[in-house]
Amino acid sequence: MPSSLSPESLQQIQRLDLKARMVIRGFLQGLHSSPFHGFSVQFSEHRRYNRGDDPKLIDWLAYAKTDKYFIKRFEAETNLTAYLVMDLSKSMGFTRNQSMNKFEYCTCLAASLTYLMTMQQDPVGLLTCAEKVRALLPARSRRGHLGDVLGQLNQLEPSGTTHLPDCLTQIAAMLKQHSLVIFLTDLLPNSDGGGQPDEVISSLARLRHGGHDVIVFHILDEAEVNFPYSGSVEFEDTESGQTITVDASEIRDEYLQDLDEFRQQYRNGCDRLRIDYVPLDTSMPFDKALTEYLIQRQNRF
Repeated sequence: MPSSLSPESLQQIQRLDLKARMVIRGFLQGLHSSPFHGFSVQFSEHRRYNRGDDPKLIDWLAYAKTDKYFIKRFEAETNLTAYLVMDLSKSMGFTRNQSMNKFEYCTCLAASLTYLMTMQQDPVGLLTCAEKVRALLPARSRRGHLGDVLGQLNQLEPSGTTHLPDCLTQIAAMLKQHSLVIFLTDLLPNSDGGGQPDEVISSLARLRHGGHDVIVFHILDEAEVNFPYSGSVEFEDTESGQTITVDASEIRDEYLQDLDEFRQQYRNGCDRLRIDYVPLDTSMPFDKALTEYLIQRQNRF
């Protein structure tokens, strides 16, 4: 039986706001049986105690619940402006079966993150990467902004090509204040070869050098990760329309090795830049992605 937070279960729900609400409700309930028990939505108001901090600031209630030392952050530290960056390349619409495709998965994850950040009163904005960057919504935390973000997300569709390095460079130039940039993408290069890992990592470095924190949610289709094909199979490039027929059984091992190297290249590059790299696929329950977000947010301070 699929998890209540699995893409398969949530696909039966049409309204994006209901999906996001179900994800966050299930996620927060899950925190009560996790190492983060007791923090619930207030986890962002604490940070780990570091040597040199005043022991008087230790939150002993948090210690009693987690057996770890945390201190309350000052209000100025608590709110962090965040921007969701959605990859609109046509490859994001790929799915092997009738399950949630990569773009639908990203949209649900983005909606859930918006819901969570709004609960924390963190300003959140929305950007998209297509032929060029579009700033759809400025970062706000006011009441009603959640509906604005979800409304925009509902209207987005993957189409055409996206040159990720150019988009990231534009974003680095656009953002003037320290922000958390949450990038949701499949990171696949263009059919013309543009957008290779070294180019993308170089552009991510510009964001980091600009003083921004970055989380990359690398989202692939379940079939792209597991390659469940055999025999003669025709594959089509979703962006160029070009097709190629191969013996899937013969190339499977080589494909999986290439994929592992592709992910490892991003993992290594992001590690060097202190960027949080989170590989996911469209079969993974959304609480896994949100737990990664929680962990990275806790470690950020």
